[in-house]
Amino acid sequence: MDERTLADLLHRFGLSDKEVDTYLTLLEHGEAKASTIADAAGVSKRYVYSVSEALEERGFVEVNDHVVPTTIRAVPPEDVIRRLRSDVESMQPGLEERYAEAEPTAEQFEVVKSRVTVFKRIRELIAAADSEVTLSIPLEHLEEVETELREAVDRGVLVLLIVTGEEDLPDLGGVASAVRVWREPMPTMVTVDQSIGAVAPAEMLLRSNSDRQAIVFAQEQLGPVLVGSFFGNYWPAAEEVATAAPATLPTSYENFRHAVFQATLHLRADTPLHAAVEGRFTEDGAAAIEGRVVDTRQGMVAPANNEFPVQHSLVVETEDGELTVGGPGAFVEDVEADRVTLSRA
Repeated sequence: MDERTLADLLHRFGLSDKEVDTYLTLLEHGEAKASTIADAAGVSKRYVYSVSEALEERGFVEVNDHVVPTTIRAVPPEDVIRRLRSDVESMQPGLEERYAEAEPTAEQFEVVKSRVTVFKRIRELIAAADSEVTLSIPLEHLEEVETELREAVDRGVLVLLIVTGEEDLPDLGGVASAVRVWREPMPTMVTVDQSIGAVAPAEMLLRSNSDRQAIVFAQEQLGPVLVGSFFGNYWPAAEEVATAAPATLPTSYENFRHAVFQATLHLRADTPLHAAVEGRFTEDGAAAIEGRVVDTRQGMVAPANNEFPVQHSLVVETEDGELTVGGPGAFVEDVEADRVTLSRA
């Protein structure tokens, strides 16, 4: 085996370039004084002592500091290999215990020609939601998915619903976190956790003999585009007709939009609100901030006060002054949040 290949393999066990050079030099000598290794490896004598201590902790060498001058001896390679193999084998049960085999995410499209199948797919998508659902659907067909929507709300999913049509509205309490109505026809669109969803032309659900087709997708790049269209083109034009009561505190959210939604409800209910935020500063470095929530910028609850449709942020008063907090991909805020815990101040 050539020296470069051997060095690459040693790097995989966490050895730095200098540690590899020192160790390979020592192997060639078997046992030697620090000065001899320093001269051969092209490093300082002090560095040889430092590296040797690190190599000794890993079982590659033995430092004989009970003699003068101190000598460093390479552990026989078969002993090193035996110890490394033992370490790897001892890890196996723990790694296997934590490993959950999962099917790779399939990025795919499905063309749906049947109205019955469209409703079936929407129900399946909503039932699989972990954190967020956006949905527009004709009011006359809401009953097709109402059970799944209520179950999603009950398990803590943020559900934003637009119903379309001219019918008189029934009581929509509990069917979504927020409900809006638009009297004009619009496509039926559903997105779940911003990664999977479906789009069906309005004619397909309103007319039983329509030849139009729906598309169901599982593609992470497409989900945010559809969510942006939902918030940018349809949600602001629709009229708010129902909003859920604020959630019980304290509650933690990994879906940042849900945290902003709940913070808005609590602030408008005059709840003194505290936020603990885990994430990173958008300019540089990890961030863990906390303080009183003094405002939100959002468009989910009327009246909206955001500057652009997909802007959803918290304004937190910390010991270092007011900081704005955004969700994944934030760039206009001070902090990009991974997790937010809301509690009473």
